[in-house]
Amino acid sequence: MPAEQNLNIVPFVSVENMMDLVLATGAETFLRELATYVEEDFRRWELFDKVARIASHSRDGVIELMPASDGQLYAFKYVNGHPKNTRSGRQTVTAFGVLSDVDSGYPLLLSEMTILTALRTAATSAIAAKYLAPKGAKTMALIGNGAQSEFQALAFKALLGIDNLRLYDLDPSATERCRNNLAGLGLTITACRSAEEAVEGAHIITTATADKRNATILTDNMIGPGVHINAVGGDSPGKTELHRDILLRSSIFVEYPPQTRVEGEIQQLPADYPVTEFWQVVTGQKTGRDSDGQITLFDSVGFATEDFSALRYIYDRLRGSNRFENLDLVADPDEPRDLFGMLLRRAAQPATSK
Repeated sequence: MPAEQNLNIVPFVSVENMMDLVLATGAETFLRELATYVEEDFRRWELFDKVARIASHSRDGVIELMPASDGQLYAFKYVNGHPKNTRSGRQTVTAFGVLSDVDSGYPLLLSEMTILTALRTAATSAIAAKYLAPKGAKTMALIGNGAQSEFQALAFKALLGIDNLRLYDLDPSATERCRNNLAGLGLTITACRSAEEAVEGAHIITTATADKRNATILTDNMIGPGVHINAVGGDSPGKTELHRDILLRSSIFVEYPPQTRVEGEIQQLPADYPVTEFWQVVTGQKTGRDSDGQITLFDSVGFATEDFSALRYIYDRLRGSNRFENLDLVADPDEPRDLFGMLLRRAAQPATSK
């Protein structure tokens, strides 16, 4: 929290601020610290006011609002998902978020969340794997080597000790970029020619493609006993990366069922198909992995509490920092009921050049 924050002045973390904050902290340390906040809020799950994200779908993508509150703080994220954007040199996913004080309703923080979403998604994936992946897992297949891929790789290295990475993407240049970006960071990296080759010998399989056309990335014959599948993907109705038969063989763990049944892999299954809410595993109410041969699937669609955790972490991380800008975001009249008078007093002031 910035020292002695004026209620009308809101700290803003720009993209540049966020990059500097991550680099100053160290990417892996940042991911570990962020994961602590995310896991802590999973333990407090029942305290949260929760709702599935509010989505506005179009032919080309989706724009969503993701709100959550623990009764003291409120957060929301604005986020889009437009796979076609890469053809025009734009990001598939962009986001920003707000953290507010419930007591007053005043915003406490405005932050970019394009980078922060990639970090919180990766941190959440690694937390799930901590509970669900086979013990001693060291090799991960990463299918889909787009903007999320390096963050996933570093999170699994930082939290689980993954040191062997097998990459595959339909676009070989994406795989090459990912391999180059991760060079020298302590990972043994193999570029593979197919998804089948990538999953050979992998203890964890992460799918992170942007396809929304019911494309099947993993078929049943590719999945052996004992693996953990981290299905990230571009979540929306019509998005599936796993063949239905894989789901029927797996123990399935989700964040918030009402959202996952619409946007996740389990949209392929009946609405009452049994799944386990991940927070129940974190709190010890339900079992995660219970046998060596069990196939576990984290049907990750990203949920608003994770964004809440990320914004809460950034707000705390700003304490004693100068990696933010002050925004005059909230009107602050001398007399709270005299908002129009504030406008009149402004009109009476000498004009300033712009």
